[in-house]
Formats: sequence, structure tokens, C-alpha cells
Amino acid sequence: MKNFILFFLLFLSVACSTMKQVTPREQTTVEIRTETVYVPDTVYIEIPRIVEKVQTLDTVSVLENKYAKSAASVSDGVLTHNLETKPVKEPAIVQKQIVYKDSIIVKEVDVDHYIEMPAELTPWQSFKIKLGGYAFALIILLIVCAAIYFVSHLKPFKL
Repeated sequence: MKNFILFFLLFLSVACSTMKQVTPREQTTVEIRTETVYVPDTVYIEIPRIVEKVQTLDTVSVLENKYAKSAASVSDGVLTHNLETKPVKEPAIVQKQIVYKDSIIVKEVDVDHYIEMPAELTPWQSFKIKLGGYAFALIILLIVCAAIYFVSHLKPFKL
């Protein structure tokens, strides 16, 4: 009899289900984009100071440069010519590399929606559903009554 009650309780703990719980599926994607851009930039190149001297037997000498300053003089039949460069910062255009890094996080969540019933329940179907609930309550009530009956008729044991 004890085994019957255990098996009966075991069978009651197992149930059939008509609904399935849907767990949402989540997918996360991380996309990293790297973009390299070359931007023209100006740098200044400093030209060093240079000093040169030239001597010639001629009476006329012309030295000219956008970076230089010249001076000529004649003394005792010898022409002395000095060329001195100016300290100038000359601009030069170079391509500067700029790297942009972006990360994009994309989350996709799929959730199933409830399916609508194609038709309403008939009165007979709704009656059967309600009757099943009443029958289940009646079975639980009978089990509780049987448990109280068996517990009240147990013999107390002595230690």
C-alpha cells in the first residue's frame, strides 16, 4: 500500500504540457572598422647657415639666390665676393597618416510571438477544460484525505 501511494504521487508529479516556453535567442556581433586617411600637412625645414667666399680677377661678379645674400668688392685689382645664406624655414608638404578605428556592436534578439488560435473554443471544449480542472482538484482532495487517514491510523512505536 505504501508503494502504491509513492507511485501515485510520482505519477502526479509528471505532467504533460501543451505550451512550450520560448527562450529568446540573443546574438551579439562586434565589428571593428579601421580606416586610414592621408591628410596633407605642412612641415618647415630649416636650412642651415652657409658662408662662402669667391675671388676672381674680373671686375663684375653677381651671385644671387633666394636663400643667400651676396656682397662684392674690388680692391687692388682683385674682386672679393661674399655669399651668406639667410636662416629661413621653408615649408614642405607631406602626407600625414591618420588611422580611425570604430567598433560597432550589433545585438539581434529573436523572440517568438504567441500564436493566435484560429478559432474560438466551442462550449463543449471549454466544458471539458473546466471539468479537467475540477477533476484535478478532486484528485488532490482525495490524496490529502487518504494521507490524513493513513497518518491517523499509524501505530506509535516505542523507543
